[in-house]
Amino acid sequence: MKILDWYILKRYLFTFLMMLLLFIPIGITVNLAEKIGKILEREVPFPAVAQYYLDFTIYFANLLFPIFLFLSVIWFTSKLANNTEIVAFLSSGVSFTRFLRPYLIGATIVAAFALVLGLYLAPMASKGFNTFKYNYLKSSKGIVQTQNIYRQINDNDFIYVSSFDPKSKRGNHFTLEHFEGNKLMYKISANSITYVDSTYRLVNYTKRTVGLHGDIIETIRRKDTLFSFDVDDLTPVDYIAETLQYGELNRFIKKEKQRGSSNIGRYEVVKYKKWSLPVSVFILTIIAVAVSSVKRRGGMGVNLAFGITIAMVYVFFDKVFGVMAEQSDFSPIIAVWFPNLVFGILAAYLLYNAKR
Repeated sequence: MKILDWYILKRYLFTFLMMLLLFIPIGITVNLAEKIGKILEREVPFPAVAQYYLDFTIYFANLLFPIFLFLSVIWFTSKLANNTEIVAFLSSGVSFTRFLRPYLIGATIVAAFALVLGLYLAPMASKGFNTFKYNYLKSSKGIVQTQNIYRQINDNDFIYVSSFDPKSKRGNHFTLEHFEGNKLMYKISANSITYVDSTYRLVNYTKRTVGLHGDIIETIRRKDTLFSFDVDDLTPVDYIAETLQYGELNRFIKKEKQRGSSNIGRYEVVKYKKWSLPVSVFILTIIAVAVSSVKRRGGMGVNLAFGITIAMVYVFFDKVFGVMAEQSDFSPIIAVWFPNLVFGILAAYLLYNAKR
């Protein structure tokens, strides 16, 4: 029995590794072919390009490895079925549940790797990957929030900017409101705000201080001053959650909730996916074994076609519900775990029929 476990476990891990080694270079080649024009045009240093593709490798593997795993399990299990090896195993008295055990051992190893990758390695790679794209390949549009920025800086201060240019560090229609409890104490407004040499320059500065016997209004054409917030608070980056390790991400989400950020759904989707991805390894492994363990007319191609269809449906569910959580009030935890729930039920059904 131990020989069976080792034989299947070795094939499981080896085929998965080969699948990664096959598709990651293809992904790098396609990406390089798409980006090479901009890289040469902007004279990007070679060390930066090399680091980018190292980060791209980790980012790409973390993003798609459940699909690679699924296809690799279907491929080598179909090969076992076509060679009648599975029939031989089951005819010798091995139950289907017992036959499944080395697959689950392999899934545990891969899931542990996925957990470490998602919690620690992928965030570092994502930071380098996205920073390179921001610095060399595209403008800040679509990456940095630049319109209608509303933030709670601390327990008492709220800021608003109608628009902000991260390149020139200049914003329009700036407002800061300071509260004590529920009472507004003062309000600062300016036509523009610019970050210059560690200070903020306000044009057409107005400060209105609320008093018991009337408000005090101060108006200055231009004022240089300090605030308790950083310039990064005016330019929240859309991909920031992807670059934070799990503990940092939890603290970041808590802070953003206090600030009233509109991107909480996006951040929580990233958080929950760090745990749902390892679970999907077990679900997809069971589906792959149940689908491909029976020898079919048409051979391995039929199993692969069926497997690719299931993989595409899984990706579709994952993307659709993820976007729903990011763009609406749909619960992020439901959005992330719903595909696993649906495919978990499918896995149980397919496994039950495979045992029969």
